Amino acid sequence: MANYPPEIIDSALSHLISAFTDYSLSHGLTVRPAPSFAENPRNALSTPAPVSLYPSLFPRSCFESGRSAQVAYNSIYAAVASDEEWLGKVVTDLAAVDTFMKSLYDVYLEVKQEGFAHEFSLGLFRSDYMLHQPTLSDVPIIHQVEFNTIASSFGGLASRVSELHRFLLSSGAYPTNPHLTPASIPLNPAATELASGLASAHSAYGPPACAREKAILFLVQPNERNAFDQRWLEYLLLENHGIKTYRTTLSEVLSTTTLAPSTRRLLFTTPLNETLEISTVYLRAGYGPDDYPTQTEWNARKHLERSRAVKCPTIATQLAGAKKVQQELAVPGVLERFLSNPEDVEMIRKTFTSIYPLDTSPSGLLARKLAFSQPEKYVLKPQREGGGNNVYRSKIPAFLRGIEKELWSGYILMELIEPPAAEGVIVRNGEVLKGRVIGELGIYGVVLWRDDGEVVRNNEAGWLLRTKGVESEEGGVAAGFGCVDGICLV
Repeated sequence: MANYPPEIIDSALSHLISAFTDYSLSHGLTVRPAPSFAENPRNALSTPAPVSLYPSLFPRSCFESGRSAQVAYNSIYAAVASDEEWLGKVVTDLAAVDTFMKSLYDVYLEVKQEGFAHEFSLGLFRSDYMLHQPTLSDVPIIHQVEFNTIASSFGGLASRVSELHRFLLSSGAYPTNPHLTPASIPLNPAATELASGLASAHSAYGPPACAREKAILFLVQPNERNAFDQRWLEYLLLENHGIKTYRTTLSEVLSTTTLAPSTRRLLFTTPLNETLEISTVYLRAGYGPDDYPTQTEWNARKHLERSRAVKCPTIATQLAGAKKVQQELAVPGVLERFLSNPEDVEMIRKTFTSIYPLDTSPSGLLARKLAFSQPEKYVLKPQREGGGNNVYRSKIPAFLRGIEKELWSGYILMELIEPPAAEGVIVRNGEVLKGRVIGELGIYGVVLWRDDGEVVRNNEAGWLLRTKGVESEEGGVAAGFGCVDGICLV
C-alpha cells in the first residue's frame, strides 16, 4: 500500500531504532542469541527478538474471520483427539511409512492398554493462515496453512510486540501516518489467555494428595533460545493465578519425577529437594524426532503419558495435529463427523485450500501426477512441526524421486496460497532489513475437555503474525526464517 511503511529521515530512524531496541530489551521481547551471532556459554546474554519495526497492514475482515473460526477449530481437534476409531485409522496408515509417528503411536497404544489415568486434556492450539489474493483485483481471503496442537509458540512475545508498536506510536517515535492509530493496533491478549488456559487445567485437576502443593511442569528443550517467550507464561501464571511452575527436559524427567503407586499422580522433586504434585504438563518439546535422541527420552514421554496430570498435549492430541489429519478433514463429508452446526462446517470449509494425499487412492494418484506435472503450484509437507521441513515447487519432483515410493504416503500435497507482498522493515540482530515481505497469521485457541469428550472451556486466545521475506519459503521464527510482527488493521 502506498506510503506504508512511512518514509523516515536518517536521524529519526536512528531514534526509532534506539527506542525499539531499548523497549524490547527492558520488556522481555528477547531471545538468546544464535551461536553464529554471539557465544553464550552461561546463557547470560539476550538480544532483541527479530521483530518488524512497524506493524504490518492486515485486512480487518480476514483478521476477524480467523478469530471467529477458532472456537470451531478447537472443537474439531478436541473431537479428533477423542475419536479413537477415526484417528487410529489415520495414524495406523501413517505409522507404516513414518517412523516418528509410529513411535508416538506405539507409546499411545501401550498406555491405552494399561488405561489412561488423566481425566482432562488441554489444547493450547494455533491455526495458521495466509492471505490468498492471486491478483490485486481479488478480494483477500484467508486459507489455512496448518493447525498446531503441540508447542504452539510465541504467544508471550506476540503480546509484547503489540505493546511495543503501541508504545512507539504513543511516544512519538513513529512518523505521522494515517494507518498508525491506537485503534488500528489492537492489544494482543495471547500471553494472558494461554496462561489462563493452563490455570484452568490446573484447577480442573483437583486437589493434590497428602496436602502437597500443586505446580505446573514445563517440558522444554535443552539450551532453549526461545525461553523468554515461555517465561512470560510462567510469570503470568504466578502473578495472575498464584501457580508455581518448574522446567525440565525429556532427558531429566525420569530423574526429577516419579509416579505415585496406584494413583499415578506425577510427583516432582524441585531444585530445593521439595516434593510437589504436578497438575499439568505443558510440552514445549517433544514435537519432533530430534527431541528423542535415545530411548531415555521415549521412556520419559511414556512416563508422562501414564501420569494422572493433565497433558498439553496428550499423545493423541499431538497425533491429531498431523498434516494427514488436516488433509483428511478437507475430504467432503468428514467435517460433519466432528461439527454438528452446518454454519460452522461452512465457515471452516472456506478456510481450506486444495490439499491432497500422496497415497494410492484416486485423489492420491491425481496428486502424484500434479506433483510432477505442475510442481510450481504446490508445497509438499511431511508430518512434522517446526520450520524447515517442507519441500516447495520445482524441488518436489527431485525430492520424490530421491525417496522410496512406499514413503510418499507419509506426505501431503497442498496448493500454494498466493499472498500479496508488501514493503516491510524487519530488525534482526540490530540490523535493519527492508524489502518485500509476506505474512502468516496464527490464531491461538484454548480448549479443555474431559476424557469422555465433554468440553469444559473453549475460547479464542489471541494471535501471532509472522513476517518473512518474499524469497523465504519457511516462516519459522525460532528456526531463523522470519520475524514476529504486529497487526495494523485496515
